[in-house]
Amino acid sequence: MSPFRRRPPSPAVAVAAGERVLAAATSAEGTVLAGTRDAFYVVVDGETRRVPWEQVEAAGWDRDTDTFRLSEVGTWGEERPVHTARLEEPGRLLELVHERVTASVVLQRHVGVDGRRGLRVIARRAPSGDGGVQWVYEYDEGVDPDDPAVRALARQALDGMRRDVGLP
Repeated sequence: MSPFRRRPPSPAVAVAAGERVLAAATSAEGTVLAGTRDAFYVVVDGETRRVPWEQVEAAGWDRDTDTFRLSEVGTWGEERPVHTARLEEPGRLLELVHERVTASVVLQRHVGVDGRRGLRVIARRAPSGDGGVQWVYEYDEGVDPDDPAVRALARQALDGMRRDVGLP
């Protein structure tokens, strides 16, 4: 027997031109999760969904259940796309997801609304540096984004952050 442990072959994932899979894992149910320098891929029943890293809102790993969960940036009032899979062997995928999502955040600032709750203004861009900066608001539970005072505070914070990073 060889002293070197053989790794299972990486699942095949069709990725965008110029990309290559850096890490991948397959769930017991057959869902394939993969990451490239530019995006996260989910393949379920032969259907592939590409999620650019700057569009990943959050990702997490539950060790107790071996469950990986990734949610996409969404639109207020609409259900946010969420991808989950039980992975017995996540391999390097977890490290890659953390690294790429972190690399997409340019700046993040929390702004208090009422002393207890508030909102975050987040500037994100593709980790490759391609494309412009995207600005996203995340509201704490109970903060109404339609409230004129909240909207004014969010706009003021966004304008200040744009000045801080030298964007118009």
